[in-house]
Amino acid sequence: MSKKVKDFGIEKSLKNLGIKDDNKGTSVGGKYFASGKTIESYSPVDGRLIGKVKTSSESDYEKVIQSAQKAFQEFRLIPAPKRGEVVRQLGLKLREYKDDLGKLVSYEMGKSLQEGLGEVQEMIDICDFAVGLSRQLHGFTMHSERPGHRMYEQYHPLGIVGIITAFNFPVAVWAWNTALSWICGNVTIWKPSEKTPFCAIACQNIMAEVLKENNLSEGISSVMVAEHEIGQKLVEDKRVSLISFTGSTRVGRMVSTTVAGRFGKSILELGGNNAIIISQDADINMSIIGAVFGAVGTAGQRCTSTRRLIIHESVYDEVKNRLVKAYGQLKIGNPLDETNHVGPLIDVHAVNQYEESIKKCKKEGGKFIVEGGVLSGKDYESGCYVKPCIAEVKNSYEIVQHETFAPILYLIKYKTLDEAIAIQNDVPQGLSSAIMTQNLREAELFLSHAGSDCGIANVNIGTSGAEIGGAFGGEKETGGGRESGSDAWKYYMRRQTNTINYTTSLPLAQGIKFDI
Repeated sequence: MSKKVKDFGIEKSLKNLGIKDDNKGTSVGGKYFASGKTIESYSPVDGRLIGKVKTSSESDYEKVIQSAQKAFQEFRLIPAPKRGEVVRQLGLKLREYKDDLGKLVSYEMGKSLQEGLGEVQEMIDICDFAVGLSRQLHGFTMHSERPGHRMYEQYHPLGIVGIITAFNFPVAVWAWNTALSWICGNVTIWKPSEKTPFCAIACQNIMAEVLKENNLSEGISSVMVAEHEIGQKLVEDKRVSLISFTGSTRVGRMVSTTVAGRFGKSILELGGNNAIIISQDADINMSIIGAVFGAVGTAGQRCTSTRRLIIHESVYDEVKNRLVKAYGQLKIGNPLDETNHVGPLIDVHAVNQYEESIKKCKKEGGKFIVEGGVLSGKDYESGCYVKPCIAEVKNSYEIVQHETFAPILYLIKYKTLDEAIAIQNDVPQGLSSAIMTQNLREAELFLSHAGSDCGIANVNIGTSGAEIGGAFGGEKETGGGRESGSDAWKYYMRRQTNTINYTTSLPLAQGIKFDI
């Protein structure tokens, strides 16, 4: 490991989080085992090997499932507020390990240290949210048409929740699903991205401490670092009641079909192609800040990253010129150095996709006002650092219709707000959207039935970043799932309607007579 990275305390953080030189990627609670092949995790920051992990095999998978089944029988009987106490303790542990885990997220995934720490804070926030929610898993009562009867609805645990996460948020999305799953009485099996295995192992080590300190079954929390075959088994398994999948639309479509085919439940958080509309009545300063962070934060590798700017013709040139100036001030480099704005892409494959997207954009007629390119030299030795770039395009370009997980920003000009909203909605994805305007009528129209068709619609903030208090998710090819806040907890439970007859007779519904 280079001296430059050692200065940021990565080795110490790895040790504190229980990361070893030789790791096993299957864990039931604190017990690790694995009989699959070995994979390696390299940091996109400096290209160095973080460590090796022995992956889960099919026989390991069966052990995990059986342990989870057994644990569920016990865990579901613990009162929800007591389960909330377990989640509260997880939140305390995450506070204790925040600096170490945030550094690991930054080093293994490549996002800035501030974003890595922010991701751990999201984990803490969802734990706090779930603790309060554990006392509010409410049902409903309603009046029966039959005298002497009471009707109500209640919610019960589902069973095993399978969580399949992507590399770009290697810890927060697990926490979103896990905190809610646990207070609902479910147990969880986590299949993380093979690109960020040590983030998952670190989280499992932290949770194992909580389980041990509370003398709880280790099968409540399991992790399987494995290749896609094990993820496929999880998706196909009838013993897994719910699959929460975060990833590409292409894979999400297969997950959805498979889970629906066995009448399971799924939460899908798939692609985004997010736009900010910049009105003639926008605060331009705010707009530039929102657009730049949305486009280059996490090197454009967020599902909520800003891909398109739809700019009113009267302010188009001003916005364009100020964006060019802002991009000229961006510092690209080691994300653990807080003076840098942009870190690396996750791997060389992502770099290739970035380069291909630029070629396709130019071929379709895109005019780049800030050129892209791959950076080289001693500060970029991993080969994963690229230049954030900006192109003037038409929304109809095929490349613009696709999500590219890279810092490529497309500019589109509009005349009327109706036209801008139509452009915003005219992509297959429907995750996040925003409008920058000080015009109340424009803001309200954007949020109305005739406005944004996305699951998230913001006014005077960007597309990127979401608070855990609101349900997170999108429409169309984004999948329709919801995680995190609001009433997303209902996805993790089964709904049941109950009728109680406290009389000595049995009247039938709808006045039906049945005498014997």
